[in-house]
Amino acid sequence: MLKSKYLIRHLVQAELVKLFVDSGGFCVFGHSDCLNPSHHYEVYIERLIDDWKEIDRYDWLLERKAMHSLGERRYSAGRFNSISMDIFHDKQPLFYREALGISGLTLTPFAKVRIGSSYMRLYVDLGESLRGTSKNSRRKAMRYGKQLPQSIENRISDIVWQAVRDYLKS
Repeated sequence: MLKSKYLIRHLVQAELVKLFVDSGGFCVFGHSDCLNPSHHYEVYIERLIDDWKEIDRYDWLLERKAMHSLGERRYSAGRFNSISMDIFHDKQPLFYREALGISGLTLTPFAKVRIGSSYMRLYVDLGESLRGTSKNSRRKAMRYGKQLPQSIENRISDIVWQAVRDYLKS
C-alpha cells in the first residue's frame, strides 16, 4: 500500500513536469495567447494540488477508521460496544427490590421488584415471610424503606429470587 502511494506520487510528479514542458509554463490546454487565468499553469497546478490534498485526507480518514474499527454495528447513542455491553449486563444484579407493601385485596405483604436491565416490574407475594417481626418494624420497612432483621431480609430475598428465576425461565 505504501509503495503504491509513492509510485503514484512519482508518476503524478512526472506528469506535472511533462505538462509544464508542453505548456511552456503558460496555458495548459495549448492555447496560444490565452487570457483565461484559470488555464495558466500556476493556477491550474494549485487547484490540482488542493484536490490531491483532499483525496489524501479522505484516504487517511478511511484508513484510520479501518485500523480502529472493530467491525461491529454502531449504535446511534450510547457508550458501549458489544463486548463492554455484555460485561456491563453480566455485572448487573438480576433484580432490584423497589418497595414492600401490603396488598389491598389479600392483605398479605408483597415486594415490588424491577428486573435488572429491563423496565419490567414484578409484584411478588411474600406470604407469611414477615410474621417474625413486630408490626412497627414492618410499617417502617414498608413506609420508609428501613431494614428488616437479616433473617427476614434473607427470606424475602429467597422468595423474590425464586419468582424472578421463574419469570426469566418462562
